[in-house]
Amino acid sequence: MGIMSQNISINFRGALNSCRFFLLRGLLCVLVFFPAVGMAQHAYININDPLMRKIPVAVPFFKAFTGHEQEVSLGKNAVDIMSNALDFTGYLAVLDKASFIENPAQKGITGAEINYKNWTVIGAELLITGGIVEQNGTVRLELRLFDTFKETLLIGKVYTGNKEDIKSMVYRFCAEISLLLTGKMGVFGSRIAFVSTVKGNKEIFTCDFDGGNISRVTNFNNITISPAWSSDGNFIAFTSYAKGTPALYIRDLRSNSDVVLAKKGLNITPAWIPGQFALAATLSFSGDQDIYIVSGTGQVKNQLTKVSGIDVSPAFSPDGGRFAFVSKRSGTPQIYIGDTGSGSATRLTFQGNYNTSPAWSPDGEKIAYVGVVKNSINIYVIGVNGGGPTQLTSGQGDNEDPSWSPDGNLIAFSSTRQGASRIFVMTATGADQRLLFTLGGSQTEPTWSSGVGNNK
Repeated sequence: MGIMSQNISINFRGALNSCRFFLLRGLLCVLVFFPAVGMAQHAYININDPLMRKIPVAVPFFKAFTGHEQEVSLGKNAVDIMSNALDFTGYLAVLDKASFIENPAQKGITGAEINYKNWTVIGAELLITGGIVEQNGTVRLELRLFDTFKETLLIGKVYTGNKEDIKSMVYRFCAEISLLLTGKMGVFGSRIAFVSTVKGNKEIFTCDFDGGNISRVTNFNNITISPAWSSDGNFIAFTSYAKGTPALYIRDLRSNSDVVLAKKGLNITPAWIPGQFALAATLSFSGDQDIYIVSGTGQVKNQLTKVSGIDVSPAFSPDGGRFAFVSKRSGTPQIYIGDTGSGSATRLTFQGNYNTSPAWSPDGEKIAYVGVVKNSINIYVIGVNGGGPTQLTSGQGDNEDPSWSPDGNLIAFSSTRQGASRIFVMTATGADQRLLFTLGGSQTEPTWSSGVGNNK
């Protein structure tokens, strides 16, 4: 059966009155206050603030209501998933359980049973309590988020489903937390596609947003590169040399079937148009390397770039009305922004002689890209109107292939700072740069899918 959820709405009249207050103004997603010692009140977490302070959150063990072994084990697993997911966000700091002086799993998980001072004294500004019931493989997971300083319930949810659905249940609650704190659903439920070497070949893999659940997508035993997710997450487009020359593939992940576009010459660097079953790619069948629109069934539509020279690596704005791309029309590789309707383009980057791999931010305001300055390869961010650029990586190997998380809070990228190329993640301001996972071979070209609810 699928996951079912409901709000916890009994015995929390004060919290509901607070919710009604905000709903009248249509601002429930952002107007949440966390008064704490030494911290000014603010309406929401600004994930783009480089001086953002992480909010401490306590995630104690969940209460096993019947207490049998399977239930206890599932509860501990849910806590681990919750803690790792929240810590991954970059704006929450999950506290060490060794510091806890109260145990809701024994005392109780509702607001009436919590001694909030036992949490504020250890620095917890947010508290998550949970309870679980498991019977014959069916799970009921009860989760609450509290503001410990205001002694207020912020979110209360009950999820029911199969025991195999626990991760999805936890991610849904994490998305609720993200929506409350940032106004966006976060990265939870999203996946990352990437290229990894296997016995000297390059293949497409995917993993969860936090690096778990790694899965191999292609088995061509050849060179397969440039993965790109469709908006609904059901398709991945990529380029493969499986038939000797670079062809464009569109893989239906549900049926594991492919549509292949193999025009004469190059068929490379695919990028889906947001909200459409169509993509852009660089094709050279006419002699020049230009960017074309290609349908999801592999039919070549209109030509986007027509200026003589090499045009590659399209990346669309969130509304699909504009696209960034790399062109050598000025003599060196630079980032340009084109109009999807007319194809007219203006140059965006002027610093450095080699700028590639544009990635448009989900808010539409910035573009991450790779710049080469004094033989150092690093990630930069520039405003779509030319503001900046800002350098995000420095002094640690070659850093390439930026890709934004669906909420715009994080950027995945590849780096050789540990030797072979690996996938790393950092905040959108360049902070908290960390390895995503460890896998044999080398990994490049991370590409983030949409998240829960597409952040609406």
